[in-house]
Amino acid sequence: MIGYYVIAGVMFLIGMYVTNKLRSKFAQYSQIGLQNGLSGREIAEKMLHDNGIYDVKIQSVDGQLSDHYNPQDKTVNLSSDVFVGRSVAAAAVAAHECGHAVQHAKGYSALKFRSAIVPVVNISSRLSQWVILAGIGFLFGRANPTILLVGIVLFAVTTLFTLVTLPVEYDASNRALQWMESNHVTTPQEQGLAADALKWAARTYVVAAISSVATLMYYILLWNNSRRRDD
Repeated sequence: MIGYYVIAGVMFLIGMYVTNKLRSKFAQYSQIGLQNGLSGREIAEKMLHDNGIYDVKIQSVDGQLSDHYNPQDKTVNLSSDVFVGRSVAAAAVAAHECGHAVQHAKGYSALKFRSAIVPVVNISSRLSQWVILAGIGFLFGRANPTILLVGIVLFAVTTLFTLVTLPVEYDASNRALQWMESNHVTTPQEQGLAADALKWAARTYVVAAISSVATLMYYILLWNNSRRRDD
């Protein structure tokens, strides 16, 4: 399991760097007022209406960087700073989350697939580590390649989710940036800052995906070695 801790440690440090960089960027761009003076809520409302979407509710939620779109109840949930904020950061986040609403309305395939596997991911994420530990022999003192393989399959489902999330997030950002530019919501300078903020937000998902793939590969290696010992 030393290899696992090495992978986890390296990815944790990279993740910390990206997250801190993201927070720094959003803090910086939250201080830069949007020239048109629109709030995050107003930005979200305008983008939804420009895309012919009138059945999505925009609401404020607690937390920082807690913004998300919920396809189950069709709500764009904006953190309070974004909801009332009139900054470049607020505009970027609000438009990005509305990008997910546009994906939903247009039946974007990657979002549909990600939403469909959420129930399975919820189960696999809770069980995979325990099953893997049992397969390795940490729980019962004896390794079992079959149990380990079951754990790997469960973990692979969560890895698939992190990979599918990448096109979903990048596409939402692209939709947001294209809409802001084509509708002159941002000036050219503001557009560049918004793109930079969303770029760092997307990198948090890239790190999560790389970490999950690396961990999955390590588990497969453990399973292969365990299987050979039993042969």
